[in-house]
Amino acid sequence: MQPSTWAERAQAAADSVNEGFGHRLAGFVPGTWIGSIARPARRVGWPWDPWHYWWQAHYLDCLVDASWRQLGTGPHNAMPETPQRTARDPSSEEPRELRLAWDLLRGIRDRNFLQYRNAFYDDMAWLALAAGRADQLTERIRHRGLRNARTAMRVLGGQLASADTADGGGGLYWNTKRIFKNTPATSPAALFFARTGERKRAQALVDWLGATLFDPGQGLYLDGINLNRDGTTELMTDVWTYNQGPVLGALVALGGPANLARAEALIAAIDTHLTVGWETHDGARGRTLRGDGAGDGGLFMGILARYLTVAAVTPSLSTAARGTAKRLVLDTAEALWSGAEERPAPKDRRRGETYWTFPQTPGHAASDEYPPGSRVELSTQLQAWMVLEFAHQLTDA
Repeated sequence: MQPSTWAERAQAAADSVNEGFGHRLAGFVPGTWIGSIARPARRVGWPWDPWHYWWQAHYLDCLVDASWRQLGTGPHNAMPETPQRTARDPSSEEPRELRLAWDLLRGIRDRNFLQYRNAFYDDMAWLALAAGRADQLTERIRHRGLRNARTAMRVLGGQLASADTADGGGGLYWNTKRIFKNTPATSPAALFFARTGERKRAQALVDWLGATLFDPGQGLYLDGINLNRDGTTELMTDVWTYNQGPVLGALVALGGPANLARAEALIAAIDTHLTVGWETHDGARGRTLRGDGAGDGGLFMGILARYLTVAAVTPSLSTAARGTAKRLVLDTAEALWSGAEERPAPKDRRRGETYWTFPQTPGHAASDEYPPGSRVELSTQLQAWMVLEFAHQLTDA
């Protein structure tokens, strides 16, 4: 039977990622989980093989999304900023995705040579945010936190704070080379600090972004600044979809008239500059978020959709802004689902199974971007999964 509700579609995407990409670390280590970066792929790789720490962080976020859905909650993306409905009784069965989330957090640490620290501060910010959500969900269900998640938040929070310096007027360095400060590191760090009670630091980071990297002509945030040895800076003017997402999330989390006004203006700018037209099979027209291809770009649109979902369920934002955010997420989900294709499992997986394959670009066919027999990247499939989860959150159907 074809999935017809957003909940069924989200679960189909979850199953396809978990079964098609997920496996125990090294193929056998108990209590661990990790995602292959493509399917089909070897489950046992070399220590120097790419594994994309930050993709795994977003995998963790997706597992938390699915767990909340299975527990029958309402919108939860902005935890703890949005209200929650009561979860199931803690004695009831815990979602498989929640158990996988616990194992994935351990798998990330073990695969990262038994530590959470990484050379890139944006990577660490993403994992800190996901770990915080996993901890909150675990505490909600088990009435006790997740020790590994709290350790990750403590360690990674310290690393993020160390990268927040006065050089260049503020903001976070991108990596440990400390020559480039950018939106990809500063904005998720600001959101993390807002969620963990360091509101003064979070506000300072958001204000630095507004003063240094905001382009008033587009109403969007630029990529970053190079810090030259002579004390000058060089502005990098690239505009990426995912950079706007955590800025929006931080503005909403901090709240207050000024931040919320900036958030509403940002939503309008996203609608104007980061969308493309899309026509459904029955001739209806809409606008979806812009896709950014494969590789790392295969997560960009999904990240933006996450924080548009936060905005769509935030009562302190205007009805118009919330409606725009909701429309963009739902139209994007519809376009992604329209191009999805159910395929037999690759040879390295169980015979007889089928997995859903999703396109990189809303409105395109999966078979055009991933012809049968080609390798399918984890990033793009995580992106589709999260957008389908958000569609469920916004429609509760």
